Amino acid sequence: MAVEKPEIIFFDVYGTLAGFDPPREKIQQAAASSFGLELDRDGIDRGYQDADRFMSQQNAKSPVRLMAPDERARFFARYEQLVLVGAGHDVDLETAGKIWSKVRTQEYGWALFDDVIPALKQLQESGYRTAAISNMPMRGDEMCDEIGLTGHIEFAVTSGDVGAEKPDQRIFNAALEKARVDPSWAVMVGDSITSDLRPAEAVGMSAVLLDRYNNHPKHDEHPRATDIYGVVDLLSQT
Repeated sequence: MAVEKPEIIFFDVYGTLAGFDPPREKIQQAAASSFGLELDRDGIDRGYQDADRFMSQQNAKSPVRLMAPDERARFFARYEQLVLVGAGHDVDLETAGKIWSKVRTQEYGWALFDDVIPALKQLQESGYRTAAISNMPMRGDEMCDEIGLTGHIEFAVTSGDVGAEKPDQRIFNAALEKARVDPSWAVMVGDSITSDLRPAEAVGMSAVLLDRYNNHPKHDEHPRATDIYGVVDLLSQT
C-alpha cells in the first residue's frame, strides 16, 4: 500500500460487492440452452473477462449509455459473443444478439456476495471508512437501497451522479471530493484492472485487485485477493 494506513476504502460494485441474482452463469446457461448450446461455469467466467474488458474499452471512448438503440444492440451482441467465445462457442453476431435478448428477458436482480456485509463491518471496526464507486446508471443512494448497501457503507458515487463512467477519472475525483480526503489516503478495490485499478492510481489512489472469478491468477501489478476477507487481511499488513 502507498500509505501506512489508508483512511477510506472505495469498492467497485458489479463483480466486487454484488453480482447477478440468480448468478450470471445460470442466466447465461438458460439463455444459451434455447439455442442448443451448453455452457460451463469456467467458460462463462472466461468469456465475461473478455466481455467486461470490451465494455471498459468502450466506456473509455464513449459511454455505452449514450449509444443510439441500434448501436447499443450491436454492442451487446458483440458483448454476448465474447461471453460465448470464452465458453467455447464461436457463434455469429446475429445469433449472439438473439441469445443476449434471451438473457435480457429473464427475471434477475442484484445481490451482495455473502462475504460483503461481515467484511465491511470488520473494516469499519478497524477504523476504515468505506464507500463505493460504480458505473450503475442511477443515483448512489438509489443503488445502495436496491442492492442492500444502505447503512453498510458511508456513501456511493455512480455514473448516474457524475455523468461519467469508469475509467473516466472524473468519477474517481468526484468520490474523493465527496469523501473530503486526499487521494494518497484512499484505496480502490475492484475486479477490473482497466476500469478500477489503473484509473484510480492515475488520480493518486492505491489499488487492490479483488479477483473473485480467478481471472488473473498470476497478476502481480497490484495486491490481489479472491474475496473481501482477503482485502481485510491485506489492509491488516499496512
